[in-house]
Amino acid sequence: MIERAGAGPLRRLVVLRHAKSAWPEGVEDHRRPLAPRGLRDAPAAGRALAEADCLPDLALCSPAVRARRTWELASAQWGTPPPVRYDRRLYAADVPDLLEVVHEAPREVETLLLVGHNPGLEELVVELAGDGLDDMLDRVRVKFPTSAIAVLAWRGTGWPALAPGTALLTSFTVPRGKKEKEQE
Repeated sequence: MIERAGAGPLRRLVVLRHAKSAWPEGVEDHRRPLAPRGLRDAPAAGRALAEADCLPDLALCSPAVRARRTWELASAQWGTPPPVRYDRRLYAADVPDLLEVVHEAPREVETLLLVGHNPGLEELVVELAGDGLDDMLDRVRVKFPTSAIAVLAWRGTGWPALAPGTALLTSFTVPRGKKEKEQE
């Protein structure tokens, strides 16, 4: 059951886990690049957000290479990408850290995109969602794979009002790009 978050405009928090990353030997975790599948899936995530009419007013992104590259490839699918803020607190963040960053979003932002990492993103979605459409919340609890997109909707006068149990999980999708052979 969703707790009432209060009056105010409908707001959406779009949570995007970075695309599939590579594990090159000797490369520090925060410098890991996207794997070939990630290079295909990140643009697919951008197209999925555009097709769902779920483009953000602002993006908050982890500074890790795989998250930055996911953002770049996804947002390149849109006519004019929104501003992005890279925040080191989003790297390896837990729910309290993620909420702190989200709570700092400007009041005028109605759709906020968060690009980061698991397990924090999955835990954030589960904690904020008081409920979900269909079986979406159960699916998130089972697995929040790379390139997964969760959309949480809630009403509030500002981002500091977003609290556990106050949002509805309205969408959960895992866009995948096609391999070259499949595109022919």
